[in-house]
Amino acid sequence: MNSFFAETVRLGLRNLRLHKLRSALTALGIIFGVGAVICMLSISEGASADEMRLIELLGTRNIIVQSIRPQQATQVAESRNTRMLEYGVLRDDVEIIRNTLPHIVEVIPMRDVAFAVRRGETRAPAAVVGTTPTLFEHVNLNILPGGRALSDLDNKTLAQVCVIGDEIAKVLFPLTDPIGQTLLAQTDSGGNSIPYEVVGVLGRVKTAGAPGRSTQERDFNKDVYIPIATANARYGDKMVRQSSGTREWLDVELSGLYIVIDQIENVERVSDLVRRVFEKTHDKDDFDIRVPLASLEQAQRKKRNQQLVLGIIAAVSLLVGGIGIMNIMLATVTERTKEIGIRRALGAKRHHIVWQFLVETVVLTTIGGLIGIALGWGGARVINELVQWETIVHTWTVMVSFCLSVLIGIFFGMYPAIRASRLDPIVALRYE
Repeated sequence: MNSFFAETVRLGLRNLRLHKLRSALTALGIIFGVGAVICMLSISEGASADEMRLIELLGTRNIIVQSIRPQQATQVAESRNTRMLEYGVLRDDVEIIRNTLPHIVEVIPMRDVAFAVRRGETRAPAAVVGTTPTLFEHVNLNILPGGRALSDLDNKTLAQVCVIGDEIAKVLFPLTDPIGQTLLAQTDSGGNSIPYEVVGVLGRVKTAGAPGRSTQERDFNKDVYIPIATANARYGDKMVRQSSGTREWLDVELSGLYIVIDQIENVERVSDLVRRVFEKTHDKDDFDIRVPLASLEQAQRKKRNQQLVLGIIAAVSLLVGGIGIMNIMLATVTERTKEIGIRRALGAKRHHIVWQFLVETVVLTTIGGLIGIALGWGGARVINELVQWETIVHTWTVMVSFCLSVLIGIFFGMYPAIRASRLDPIVALRYE
């Protein structure tokens, strides 16, 4: 049996070598089909991984509340070129949530107090954010070696220290260690700049392009974090924003909150309670509540749908390739009718003929599948290098693509092989 199979494989390979161009053109459908499967799925996996990485970074046990400017914010005062708007999350909201809602582990306040930083003549847009030390733990922000996070002592002593994002470190301190250096925080009003000593630098937070547009979350790489007690003492509750000759005073106590829940199972229920609290205490739509866990589940559903659509597209391309192989093999059966008659006359059984043609198609699709895998992996790498778009080639993608190519060879090669085996030997010998 082994010698028969080896001889059959040898005959199949010899026939493919005798018709190199035809074999190569026949395999193109499988090559491009498998390559397209791997390349498309790698792009989809990379995009999904970026999105889910950012969502998981925000914490699946967290509820995020942000102050948003309503269409009709309350105007406390107004003059010709100056007006004051009052809206957003209040400190009283924090106390209500802490004292009345169940399953709350921590409520982390966030307060944007400045919008740019500079060092010498170098200036960078940034969000200077007052917060508590627990932010770094519950939002999974890593501090690079040599630095530290904010501490409770920093809040108690109103220390003028900060932790900066990766982008800020690269722009302001391109050739030096930021730790121990000083930067200046600037508000839109152009008032006095306040110095802060850098005590820590965040590790690079990899996000999907522009997170502010894709997931409606802040870009941690461009943030500067200071103790919230320092922010309250240095800046007060009112901020000024200037644009086109108009000065706008904003009375926003807190820019947002991170609410940490004890268990994932309680996140959805507590988020509903948080929404009820804000709807009761706020008479205008000046807040936004987001749940990373719900976003993660939605992203996972989106990923599954993408994989399904891409799988269907890839299946169609492989189907076309398989049909092409079957057409060529049927033509080959006609072309080799006399050869089949001679083999049958010399004692070859029907299953011998079936195996001969089946081996040829399987070898053809297997080689095409291997080339397609290399093509897809190479295409994914090229996309990664040229457009800086992360691509991920999973082992399961390669294995499924390879198995599909083999199965296509068996499925689409079976009919031509059976048709060849059923030829009448006498009729086949007379065929011209």
